[in-house]
Amino acid sequence: MTATDVPGVDKTAPAGGPAPGESWGSRLARGVSGGLTQVFLLVVGLFWLVPTIGLLLSSLRTPEDMNASGWWKVFTEPAQLTVDSYQTLLENDDITTSLVNTVLITVPATVLVVVIGSLAGYAFAWMEFPGRDWWFLAVVGLLVVPVQVALIPIAELFGEIGLFGSILGVILFHVGFGLPFAVFLLRNFFAEIPRELLEAARLDGAGELRLFLRVVMPLGGPAVASLGIFQFLWVWNDMLVALVFSDAGSQPITVALQTQVRQFGNNIDVLAPGAFISMVIPLAVFFAFQRQFVSGVMAGAVK
Repeated sequence: MTATDVPGVDKTAPAGGPAPGESWGSRLARGVSGGLTQVFLLVVGLFWLVPTIGLLLSSLRTPEDMNASGWWKVFTEPAQLTVDSYQTLLENDDITTSLVNTVLITVPATVLVVVIGSLAGYAFAWMEFPGRDWWFLAVVGLLVVPVQVALIPIAELFGEIGLFGSILGVILFHVGFGLPFAVFLLRNFFAEIPRELLEAARLDGAGELRLFLRVVMPLGGPAVASLGIFQFLWVWNDMLVALVFSDAGSQPITVALQTQVRQFGNNIDVLAPGAFISMVIPLAVFFAFQRQFVSGVMAGAVK
């Protein structure tokens, strides 16, 4: 029996070919989902990782080897790999202190933005108070204010109240500019929670705080995790704010590495491992919370 004798089989379409009336978009979508496209994307991804791999291998070489040849030389001479540069890094007080300062700045700035943004987002979504919609519009309007516009005025303010050049000043600046986006994101996410669910909890005697902690926060976990990742990456990788508001004793790793670049010829063994550590920590945080991040993005897309 041939294909033309089987009921339900299109006799006009060639075997394995497109069905009659199939659009070019459908054909293209079917074509790009093949194995060749996956191989191409894999190659692009590996090519994108070349700078990271190069930085890692450079941090595992001695200054003499780095001055003599490129990092790819380790593939033919693996004996060049050593951890001496990381030992030198740990002996550099400027780098180690700046790394601690980065943690002291990033963690509080992230936690405060997540906590305050969650509380404000819940209030704007489910609590009634005078001028709620106007206050929310004011918060949304702050999203368009560039960071550069506020550097000089806030620097003068911090100088008058004694916060300029301190870790607390850098934290407060990041919190102030991180809150508008946090409130906007979480308010929109919390507003999609079914009202019936909240009313049922209120009928069971739950107050606003218990409702927020027991109902809203568990449901908004993916959005909160996504916000935390965004805020952490922004604060950790920031150099402009830290360069303006920190001094030699409170500077984070980004500013310390920028200072080391000026003396690149003398301390390349410190610069390479320091740059790699500065990059790998936020990557580790992202991959650790990758599932929550994807869940938050997908939940926002569905809603």
